[in-house]
Amino acid sequence: MKNDKVKIFVSSKTFGKICKKPIELLEKVALIERNPYDRKMSKEELIRMAKDADILVVGNDRIDGEVMDECERLRLIARHGIGIDNIDLKAATERGIIVTYTPQANSESVADFTIGLMISLSRKIIKANNDTKSGNIKVTEYIGTEVYKKTLGVIGLGAVGSRVAKRAKGFDMRVLAYDPYASKEVAGKLGVELVDKDYLLKESDFVTLHVPLTPETKGMIGERELKLMKETAFLINTSRGKVIVQDALVKALEEGWIAGAALDVFESEPLEIDSPLTKFKNVVLAPHAASASKEARSEMANIVADSLISFSRGEVPKTLVNRDVVEVRKPGF
Repeated sequence: MKNDKVKIFVSSKTFGKICKKPIELLEKVALIERNPYDRKMSKEELIRMAKDADILVVGNDRIDGEVMDECERLRLIARHGIGIDNIDLKAATERGIIVTYTPQANSESVADFTIGLMISLSRKIIKANNDTKSGNIKVTEYIGTEVYKKTLGVIGLGAVGSRVAKRAKGFDMRVLAYDPYASKEVAGKLGVELVDKDYLLKESDFVTLHVPLTPETKGMIGERELKLMKETAFLINTSRGKVIVQDALVKALEEGWIAGAALDVFESEPLEIDSPLTKFKNVVLAPHAASASKEARSEMANIVADSLISFSRGEVPKTLVNRDVVEVRKPGF
């Protein structure tokens, strides 16, 4: 790489903010420009600022064929995160653009956050905190539900789901899992029972979602599924917002089909201030922050930097997503 030829545009707001080493490494071999706003960029802003970029480092920005065509020099899109549903992989492959991501880098962080949401929701910790700070303490309103020896249903037993299951065993919870791709051997080592989705929904006191957004998982939790859950059960989602039909969840909360929900992701982000989800006392909300730990963000940035440096050397990055692309165009400049 040479500074006068190669440009990296970083739209991710958090890339290199916690750990400076990845930025320092990349600055030695390329010119780096960043998102100048303290927010997600619009498509128009992204195109204008990244028009001459060779590499994009993106967070949750939607990168479609139009963006790729406008950025004519683009050779690589590095997803600063795990989910790649915001990147049109087919369009990237057709244009010979390599896509990388940071698999498992934030798995421990998201698993921690999931357990935190579960306990905060069931024990009404957020309300207790807010009332204590305001001086409006009503002890009888903080009576919650223990997680100890309850049944946890994990939908998606991958990198995050398996770690949530491990943590739940520390509370002596019975753990059920639905995952068509999980083996009995893996489930056995985790002490998890593999079951079908309907059984999981009917039996669980807590249901937590850990699946990627795909055509199969989009809207997988709708009215039918929510009605299968216990009236005393809680729903937790730290995966992708569109896995749940949001209108159906609002209806379930309004009509008391379930006891509450904790959500870190939404159909549209950021969540609108006037969203009906903000009105419920039995709902805990977070702004897609499950991976926001120092350790996870540092690891994600390091993986991105490694993939870019490998690419610049003409090597195939270890975290390549669209492997067919190397048949169209080799790595390097």
